[in-house]
Amino acid sequence: MRSSRGTDLEEVQFAHDSERQFAKLLDFYGVRWQYEPVEFVLDWHEDGTAKAAFRPDFYLPEHRCFVELTTLNQRLVTKKNAKVRRLRELHPEIEVKLLYQRDYLALLSKHGLSQSSSPAA
Repeated sequence: MRSSRGTDLEEVQFAHDSERQFAKLLDFYGVRWQYEPVEFVLDWHEDGTAKAAFRPDFYLPEHRCFVELTTLNQRLVTKKNAKVRRLRELHPEIEVKLLYQRDYLALLSKHGLSQSSSPAA
């Protein structure tokens, strides 16, 4: 688990530049975060092993919610929406926010940042 406090952003292996930019924005506002700290199993094989899982991009401990960035193509957005729905079915007590491309771009624009070169899946 990685936190914005005491951790150099360069040490975190983000999957995409958009995640790094989002982490920088959280740091700027002093919002504590953890990068991909938990994987939730969503479906199981008959032998009990994981068949499908979901690992949200960020956990914001002070807000007790997960954030998933989805800034790529519609096909992947549909898959992530399904995963978030399934997570909510299994764990209604867990709060997950899906940040769509339009939301992400609006955040960047609001804060005068440029779009990352490789969007989040």
